Amino acid sequence: MSRSVRLLDLLHALRGYRQPVSAKKLAEMLGVSQRTLYRDVASLVAMGAPIRGEAGLGYVLEPGFMLPPLMFTYEEIEALVLGADYVASHTDHALGQAARSALNRIAAVLPEAHRRGVECGTLMTGPPTPCAPSRIDPSVLRQAIRDEFVLVLSYRDARDLPSRREVWPFAMAYFESAQILVAWCCLRGGYRHFRLDRIEAVIVTCRRYARRKEGLMKEWHQSRIAEATPDADRN
Repeated sequence: MSRSVRLLDLLHALRGYRQPVSAKKLAEMLGVSQRTLYRDVASLVAMGAPIRGEAGLGYVLEPGFMLPPLMFTYEEIEALVLGADYVASHTDHALGQAARSALNRIAAVLPEAHRRGVECGTLMTGPPTPCAPSRIDPSVLRQAIRDEFVLVLSYRDARDLPSRREVWPFAMAYFESAQILVAWCCLRGGYRHFRLDRIEAVIVTCRRYARRKEGLMKEWHQSRIAEATPDADRN
């Protein structure tokens, strides 16, 4: 591995941690000695990378630092093409367009040989399983998740019973047969999963919910350990 590639790998490794990570762990990840790791960190700092050292804890890369465009391996390109193809064919129109646009942006900065790997992808996804169409625009839900806004849903459960729900949305899940909004339901006082094809109407309020979505996501994951799959209708 060349030194330049190793320095970029070190930046990528640091970007994966929000808390300080020890020099020993970083060295093991990169397959180098701690002495080499110390020199590499010093070189990056000298180049302007905002790496902060925490005595007894390790290093952390300041948030907001942008990495320069990197070279992808052929397998990484295949993974990106396959993932974009899946999103384009198995999700809604807006998300599919975003996947194609992202792939075009990546292809634009790749060398010719690698660009051909994007344009002539040899890995493909199968046709999507037909599912009931959604009455609402999924991009509205995604924006509410980003903004952490409370939603009011008009919803019909698996028994076709209507209800009005005030929810704190924090995630969406895409399955072959359904798309799911994951949220804290104020009516039920717990986490619930709402199929998009059963949401009849949605009102986006201007109110932010009381907790951060990262905390809700973590708590939801913990609650799911002993439960069934996310598409179980328990509303």
